[in-house]
Amino acid sequence: MKFGHILTVSLTLFAIIDILGSIPILLTLRQKLGHIHSEKATLVSAGIMILFLFVGESILKLIGIDTGSFALAGAIVIFIIAMEMILGIEFMKSNPEEETGSIVPIAFPLIAGAGTLTTLISLKAEYSTWEIIIGIIVNLLFVYLVLKNTGRLEKLFGKAGIGVLRRVFGVLLLAIAIKLFKNNLFSGLSAETLSMLAG
Repeated sequence: MKFGHILTVSLTLFAIIDILGSIPILLTLRQKLGHIHSEKATLVSAGIMILFLFVGESILKLIGIDTGSFALAGAIVIFIIAMEMILGIEFMKSNPEEETGSIVPIAFPLIAGAGTLTTLISLKAEYSTWEIIIGIIVNLLFVYLVLKNTGRLEKLFGKAGIGVLRRVFGVLLLAIAIKLFKNNLFSGLSAETLSMLAG
């Protein structure tokens, strides 16, 4: 395990989960629910993410998709999410206010959503399982603190501050998406195909 790898994984998941950018949604849910069960939402998110980290690749093999191809698809999804964060344009429509609760939609899909799960498989093509698990734990500890203190954080950062954070992490995420795409672009091709492309 390398500290640099853990840091990269943690920052990638932090940008994808974007819990600070979700504060307005969390505040709306808290008004409707009266209370958000921070512990339950965090534990369920952890279960979903770790389970997918271990069995996600097996599911892909079962349906005949290699990790490199999935990592490429993940890089494209991460690229789109990054563009949303930077430009403030919504490409992927969602309605998190339906059937509100601590598990749905907070644990899934707000924290452990499609973007997060896709990213986990993409990261697995580059980093060790333990580096990713530590990254997940670091992020979920932060998620738990945010869920416990949504009101205070909104006052601390303000809407403008949260907007700046979203854009900063959007640029970081864009760079990570390009790196993942570049590293996995030719991973699924055979040696003969690669030599033909090179020649």
